[in-house]
Amino acid sequence: MNKPLVTLFLSSLIVLLTNCTPRGPEPPGNPPAPGFNLSGSDPQAVALADQVMEASGGRKNWDQTRYLSWVFVGRRKHFWDKMKGDIRIESFADSTTYLLNINTMKGRVQKAGQEVKDPALLDSLLTRGKSLWINDAYWLVMPFKMKDDGVTLQYIGQEPTADGRPADLVAISFQAVGDTPDNKYHVAIDQETKLVSEWTFFREATQDSADFIMPWRDYQKYGNLMLSGDRDKLQLTEISVPEQLPDSIFTTF
Repeated sequence: MNKPLVTLFLSSLIVLLTNCTPRGPEPPGNPPAPGFNLSGSDPQAVALADQVMEASGGRKNWDQTRYLSWVFVGRRKHFWDKMKGDIRIESFADSTTYLLNINTMKGRVQKAGQEVKDPALLDSLLTRGKSLWINDAYWLVMPFKMKDDGVTLQYIGQEPTADGRPADLVAISFQAVGDTPDNKYHVAIDQETKLVSEWTFFREATQDSADFIMPWRDYQKYGNLMLSGDRDKLQLTEISVPEQLPDSIFTTF
């Protein structure tokens, strides 16, 4: 199935962790997810990832944030229950609504006002819905995912961003996770704020030239998190971190 250009190039690289509410005492610092390639990662890059987490709100606040909502580049509106793994995606262009749990892959889909009942088509659409969510969520919350399962971090060095701000560059690569494990990112971390200020995308990790370079601008506080929606010509809008969402968001078309 042909994907829109943005989704083809930018579908996310990792399966985002979804059980984010602590079950006991807070772990110290910013412990890596099971499967993070700690032994293969550069200690300086790991330390920078921890600084990004802290500048973006901190591990405790990230873990305790339950709901997020946003619109991805004017194409899709997302609602995400991080604790349960429930998502709702409203795709504007094709009038499709996805309701599914990204852990169980159980759910429902409605197209043009009609619920999909054919089992094979439904399974295909649920898989499609999860892929959309993986991609679109990574654009919003990547700074919190730098020590996820399958990730390797390498420090590249100091280099100014396109707008001339000094930054430290960290390469993010992946090992057999997500929809597109061959992707690679170079993430620019502002030396003053410790926030991600730019990312460079390589569809293949072996590429010398990048597919795109985009800024991360217009950070604002949502709930207890610092989030950016400005990707230059591609914008994340209607960003929200609500304290509560009705169950019907994830169960009713």
